[in-house]
Amino acid sequence: MELELDEFCRCLELPPSTVERWIRQGRIPVKRIGEKCHFSDSALKKWAEEHNLPYHPPGEEEAGDKQAEKPETLSEAIGRGGIYYDLPGETVEEVLSEAVSAMKGIESEEDRKTLYESLTARENMMSTGIGNGVAIPHPRTPLTQSNIEPQIAVCFLEKPVDFKAVDKKPVYVLFVLVASNSKQHLHLLSRLSYCLRDSSFLNFLSGIPAWETLVKKIVEFESRLNEG
Repeated sequence: MELELDEFCRCLELPPSTVERWIRQGRIPVKRIGEKCHFSDSALKKWAEEHNLPYHPPGEEEAGDKQAEKPETLSEAIGRGGIYYDLPGETVEEVLSEAVSAMKGIESEEDRKTLYESLTARENMMSTGIGNGVAIPHPRTPLTQSNIEPQIAVCFLEKPVDFKAVDKKPVYVLFVLVASNSKQHLHLLSRLSYCLRDSSFLNFLSGIPAWETLVKKIVEFESRLNEG
């Protein structure tokens, strides 16, 4: 079977950066030729089951994606999730617990508990530390059964924490991403990744900008993305 990379990522509900890295490392039973991914549907399904990952064959619609929805912007998602400073914690679990407790876009304690457990389970499977002091904690699969609206909480830590990131640098800022379906998740993740791949944005971020300045910068980068 042959799919474009973005289609292949949707099948696995994984961000392109993760899929590309796993392909390079030979961890996924797939061969990439240009922007095309060549694989056996049955082999990939078996691999996903063995690694406790979701797999949706091409053309299979998820129930949560059937309803048309307006794509979220980063500024909307961050506005809902909030921006927080000096988040305490010595370990990954502690800072994730503090982040979930702080997030203003979650109403029930049950939803907070579900989110925290989902975030820690994802970290135990593989670090969400992407390098340059940044981590993007997110549930392994979208929280379709919760009442949490799509959001991103930006959390600047009181002191850097070892997330076992790819570049081994401690993390000083979290972008906690929550979505109710995979399409929404990949949409927000791709827009966030666009910002975090830019060295000028990373330099800006390292200065721990005030929330108004950060939101303004996000809007500026999204405008560039929309124009492109």
